[in-house]
Amino acid sequence: MSYPIHFRKKILAKLEEGQSIRAVAQHFEINKNTIVEWKKRIEIKRTRPRKPSKVNDDALRADVEQYPDDYQYERAARFGCGTSTIGDALKRLNITIKKNLTAPESKNRTQRTVFKRFKPIKVPTPDHLS
Repeated sequence: MSYPIHFRKKILAKLEEGQSIRAVAQHFEINKNTIVEWKKRIEIKRTRPRKPSKVNDDALRADVEQYPDDYQYERAARFGCGTSTIGDALKRLNITIKKNLTAPESKNRTQRTVFKRFKPIKVPTPDHLS
């Protein structure tokens, strides 16, 4: 949480009146380093929207299409990043990989990749399950 501009101006006005930083910090119960930073820059820092830097969205979509069965740690090894980075990127792209949890001997075992914003990918079933 940041302090509003009018409060910051009030504190800096107290400094201009001749009070010390330490006395003003103690009176308003804030850190003296905070006041020093306000003297340098009074505006509130806004968060900037960050674009993904490690994982290219198009490359990840292509990877999901090419290797639909891979785990996140396998994708992370290919992209040279952590598994949480891959998980965040998949979540950002609204890509979920859902697997049917039936027994592997079942012929009805299917897997599908769901793209909420894009066309679904059809994954062929292995020959030994047909």
